[in-house]
Amino acid sequence: MKRILIVGSGDVARRAIPWLVRRFKVFALARQPDACASLRALGAIPVVADLDDRRELRRIAGISDAVLHFAPPPGVGHRDTRTAHLLAALASRSSLPQRIVYISTTGVYGDCGGDWVDEARPCRPSTARARRRVDAERQLRGFGRRTRARISLLRAPGIYAADRLPLARLGRGDPVLVEDEDVYTNHIHAEDLARLACMALFRARPGRAYNAVDATDMKMGDYFDFAAQCFGYSRPVRMGRSQLREVLSPMALSFMSESRRISNRRILDEFRVRLRYPTVREGFAAAHGNGSGESGCCT
Repeated sequence: MKRILIVGSGDVARRAIPWLVRRFKVFALARQPDACASLRALGAIPVVADLDDRRELRRIAGISDAVLHFAPPPGVGHRDTRTAHLLAALASRSSLPQRIVYISTTGVYGDCGGDWVDEARPCRPSTARARRRVDAERQLRGFGRRTRARISLLRAPGIYAADRLPLARLGRGDPVLVEDEDVYTNHIHAEDLARLACMALFRARPGRAYNAVDATDMKMGDYFDFAAQCFGYSRPVRMGRSQLREVLSPMALSFMSESRRISNRRILDEFRVRLRYPTVREGFAAAHGNGSGESGCCT
């Protein structure tokens, strides 16, 4: 592999680019021209194109040996038309990518009642956004079978970092579920996810899904309590689910409707990697040390 195309040049991609440009010629798809300067500063070659416009995607055909697909699906519908447009563009030339790594979501498993979940668990998405991710995975696997491209799926949970903490929510005083109705939640630091995506280019097995999560074993309410302790906020009020329906948006409630604990054994074993932030405890401590919090500690 000599040339990498990044699709979806957001936060995780920008954390991966500095590592990638030392080893490859990196092209980065940018939806807006005003994103080009910052991508160039990182060492990538910007390509302006919109995944919702099939005509614009012609310019990416044949330019890369591998693709890191970080772009989310559209916000509506049950299909990921953006992935469909991307794959059609990649297939329009005889020079096809040898490897595609896609960041999906652990939401594809649906509600698991708090059970531990590994990659053998069937996908049973219960939200439209998760069904779009399952559709993207299906399209990518099919592309791999047709073209012999090596497809790897990284299923990621809630992504956090020093600049992606729930401080605004804590500042608003948004309530959380009472203990006996609470759900388990899963996490990965953005730096670790970027690193795992890069490692997948070399170490992921073709056609295989991986849970790209840390080892945090924590319910959602406890997670927000811990964040409040670390960064000097009051702990959120606990309410029953019926009460929360009156004060939270349907989107916020949807994240409280599924409970699962995700195993990361496969990705750690097969990628032969140790996470920089193995739980949110280490991630929050690092963020606190960078001055992201107001007071308190994470020990």
